[in-house]
Amino acid sequence: MAVSTPIQELLAIMRTLRDPDKGCPWDLQQDFRSLAPYAIEEAYEVADAIERGDPGDLRDELGDLLFQVVFHAQLAQEQGLFAFDDVVSAINRKMTDRHPHVFGDVTIADAAAQTEAWERMKREERKQRQGSDNSILAGITAGLPEWQRATKLQKRAATVGFDWPDVSLVFEKLQEEMAEARVEFDKGRGHDALEDEIGDILFVCVNLARHAEVDFGAALRRANTKFERRFRAIEALAQQSGKALSDLDLSAQETLWQQAKTQEAANDPI
Repeated sequence: MAVSTPIQELLAIMRTLRDPDKGCPWDLQQDFRSLAPYAIEEAYEVADAIERGDPGDLRDELGDLLFQVVFHAQLAQEQGLFAFDDVVSAINRKMTDRHPHVFGDVTIADAAAQTEAWERMKREERKQRQGSDNSILAGITAGLPEWQRATKLQKRAATVGFDWPDVSLVFEKLQEEMAEARVEFDKGRGHDALEDEIGDILFVCVNLARHAEVDFGAALRRANTKFERRFRAIEALAQQSGKALSDLDLSAQETLWQQAKTQEAANDPI
């Protein structure tokens, strides 16, 4: 009797969950669209485990992400579209095709040359898929988180030279966009005008991160983590003084905030 591998066991579990007679009611109700947000959520949880440096959580979150792949593949198989093995075969083929310097006889000088060759191959693949859409921006999915889409749009435009040559120009553009947003606020303009101006600011911030070779999402996660850590600290400081944070005015809260920052710097001078 053949011994099943862990991946075969997972595929069997998925089939059972989707069994019309004895499967899970929730799993049976799902389709590609309803599952899509869960795949995105699991990917972010993988990133969070990496950010926290927790290998145990990373293992578990990677499993959750893999389960999403298996779930989608099961739905596709039920509809006669493709199966899990087809997903694996497709990525195997893509990786070998895009690494001819590893699996073939092509020579690549360094990582920069590999990146250039990778983008060139992806452009050729896009041409085959997009048909009449010859834009350099063709194929950038609208389903990405908007900051990721902004990054891809900017990177793609930069491949034909449409980019600021110096980061100082990005800072100047950021100041310009912030000034324009301030004007709209002062004029009391409506929601659409403010949304447009704030969008411009965020788009330039993504560009700044790209020029700094900083991942925008990682930077925002770091800022969120820092804010949460410091806010929890001022809650604790307020409690130590016998008061709720909501009982303090903004000036007193700001004093606690500065105290929390000072304590944090003393504990981690870096």
